[in-house]
Amino acid sequence: MAKKRSVLDRYTTSQKYIVSRGKALTFPAAPFKKEIGPNEIYGAVIDMPMSPTVLASLVCFINGSANIYFNLGGEYINAAARYRGVAQASFDFIRLANDCLDCCKKTTKFDMPVAGKNYVYFLTKNGVYMTEIIPNAIAKEDESKRKIFNMYQRVMSQLRIAQMKDQAAGVSSGNVND
Repeated sequence: MAKKRSVLDRYTTSQKYIVSRGKALTFPAAPFKKEIGPNEIYGAVIDMPMSPTVLASLVCFINGSANIYFNLGGEYINAAARYRGVAQASFDFIRLANDCLDCCKKTTKFDMPVAGKNYVYFLTKNGVYMTEIIPNAIAKEDESKRKIFNMYQRVMSQLRIAQMKDQAAGVSSGNVND
């Protein structure tokens, strides 16, 4: 009999996921130098446990791009190029996140969360800032964390709408893993 997986166990990850997440966390500011000031956020990586075996990383940038990568190698990419709602939600999230850096700490460690916690990483020219959000306790979190949570949930909602439109139209956009 297989040992039951604890919600505190680390997630199994594919090499594709590790590479995609790593590239996102180390993406340089140079392509966005006209859009951002010296202390402004240009990107975000949000690691979200979806189930005891599925971890998703949402990646957003100031240009409106928004992709989601799954720990076992699945992905949903390039929706912002086809759907204005995705691009607008991602752009708004990154712009508004600048007002929420007060709840973040600068980090050089990019561990993945265990169940029940979302890790939010913000990319700036001055380094990466991180905060931890507990979705089940969001009402008890400070205002900045509630804003961040609501903003990335809006991006997720727009990605889901785009995914349903793609499925209805028979469009393939990467290897979608639900």
